Amino acid sequence: MNSTWWKEAAVYEIYPASFKDSNGDGIGDLKGVISKLDYLKELGIDVLWICPIYQSPGEDNGYDISDYYAINSEFGTMEDFDNLLKEAHARGLKIMMDLVLNHTSDQHPWFIESRSSKDNPKRSYYIWREGVNGMYPNNWESYFSGSVWEHDGKTDEYFMHLYSKHQPDLNWRNDEVVHGLYQMIRWWLEKGVDGFRFDAIAHIVKAKGLPNANNPQHLPVVQAYQLFSNLEKVHLMLRKLNEEVLMDYDIMTVGETSGLGPEQALEYVGDKRHELNMVFQFEHMTLDSASNGTGKWEMRSWTLLELKKIMSRWQTTLHNKGWNANYLGNHDQPRPVSRFGNDQEYRVQSAKMLATWMLTLEGTPYIYQGEEIGMCNVSYDSISDYRDVETLNFYEHANLQGRPGDQTMAAIRAKSRDNARTPMQWDDSAQAGFTTGEPWIKVNKNYEEVNVASAVQDPDSIYHHYRKLLALRKKNKVFVYGEYKLLLPLDPELYVYTRTLNDERLLIILNFFDGTPVFQWSDELKNASRELLIANYELPAEEDKNMFMLRPYEARVYKLT
Repeated sequence: MNSTWWKEAAVYEIYPASFKDSNGDGIGDLKGVISKLDYLKELGIDVLWICPIYQSPGEDNGYDISDYYAINSEFGTMEDFDNLLKEAHARGLKIMMDLVLNHTSDQHPWFIESRSSKDNPKRSYYIWREGVNGMYPNNWESYFSGSVWEHDGKTDEYFMHLYSKHQPDLNWRNDEVVHGLYQMIRWWLEKGVDGFRFDAIAHIVKAKGLPNANNPQHLPVVQAYQLFSNLEKVHLMLRKLNEEVLMDYDIMTVGETSGLGPEQALEYVGDKRHELNMVFQFEHMTLDSASNGTGKWEMRSWTLLELKKIMSRWQTTLHNKGWNANYLGNHDQPRPVSRFGNDQEYRVQSAKMLATWMLTLEGTPYIYQGEEIGMCNVSYDSISDYRDVETLNFYEHANLQGRPGDQTMAAIRAKSRDNARTPMQWDDSAQAGFTTGEPWIKVNKNYEEVNVASAVQDPDSIYHHYRKLLALRKKNKVFVYGEYKLLLPLDPELYVYTRTLNDERLLIILNFFDGTPVFQWSDELKNASRELLIANYELPAEEDKNMFMLRPYEARVYKLT
């Protein structure tokens, strides 16, 4: 196993608009991030993943970029960014940018020119087609509901947008587009950034000819992921990007690649592929959605057996061949403690258990802002309190379909991306210490109880559990490189596994629910000497040598010899 800094690093994702506001305008900014660098260093973080801060109209919270070379004035200036880079590096922290290469804003100069006329030199920078018999060019459905096609009256043609109509897709079959993006990426690397998270990178190549998707129900639009996700040419494009730009720098790269399993992931991250260092997998993120993940808003119950099967496949398939990116939450997902834990009676215990899980798997761990204090999903009273374009589109679409309003709001409270985008809860003062003004999105009502200041003061808090886990990971290479082996695969309540590196071995025991299951020591484990490295409950002075009963959401990590 080749050791590298990005395998041993812990990443903290910052959603700038909601992290820390320095000037009272209600929107987080770069100076706010700088003011919290010491906090992040103390936590034990190595890399800061900064969500998009480029110039943007904000139709999709910055993922609609109008100028790749400029900082959004809401977040500050390029001087502020240079200062962030300088101050982070001075503390031994690295900066990973979030970069969108699949699409731009419809306000990007390229698109303004592209839509100006059919014969404009930049027309083919984007994907334009004529309608077919007064209908869309094909039947593909957008991630944000409706068709991927938007009619443009000036030229009487349609442009493609896999996401919002304000996010037209770039045409990666145009060499001028590709080289323009290469030039921009190199510009940021020369500035000194330490890596990129490539948003929606699996979608940059669409099926040749843009054919219709299979449509047995004859719907106006249908899901067509197989025609624009993870196509073979994506790998050619990524290898070229690596060869021509990325390999000249000592950086980390992670791709957002939905809809694949670990075998397909190796095509991106295999040690000899020379494409990406790691990818975000989504299989565990779709466990609570109907239709095998295609219906995000249709809830279903998940089982621990399903979760163990998914995670174990990724852990074992990539071992010694590629590298995992481990996460439970991000800017697009509900809060982990509300989704996989218990954010009421056992919020602290379940948040610690989930942290123990994520930080003892093989792969680079990603912590989303607020996870380290157990921030929860928000439950707004009205749809008017929500800001996420995907959420608002779903609400409108559900109303048109006649879906009961209470069902729609229940789905939104469980799954809206705004669950992760409420302001960071720094203390129990007004607006949770996030801003002195009116925040762009309402603060979660539980901020007086759940906040950084109280967590730092409490030695038994979720925050200090993260600190201890991150310190253990830095001290013991087995946490990083040890081979994963699942134990008790059919146990419906306990998730138990070992990590082994040479003669070092860890045993991780996790109770995923609020029951009190019994763990039986096997003969092999019973005879090994064991040292408790970390737990989320105080252990009794004496325990039966053969078995013990776990408490709700209990987590233990032993070192075995």
